[in-house]
Amino acid sequence: MENLMSAEAFKYISVALCTLPMAVVAWGITKFWMSLFDNIARNPQANKELSGYAMVGFATIEAIALYCLVIAIMMLL
Repeated sequence: MENLMSAEAFKYISVALCTLPMAVVAWGITKFWMSLFDNIARNPQANKELSGYAMVGFATIEAIALYCLVIAIMMLL
């Protein structure tokens, strides 16, 4: 019986699966900014306090996408 899928095919499939969390990160960033703007609209006095937390939260969410991208690139090499 022949080998139906080569190792090269599995490599590309695993890279595609590794990049799927980026879609979830995009959804998370959208929800994050929507809730931030909603909270600032409801309470404008909390703008400075929320902005500090927002940058830390955004960096954390974005780091997940960058880690996935780095792992996907490393798998291709």
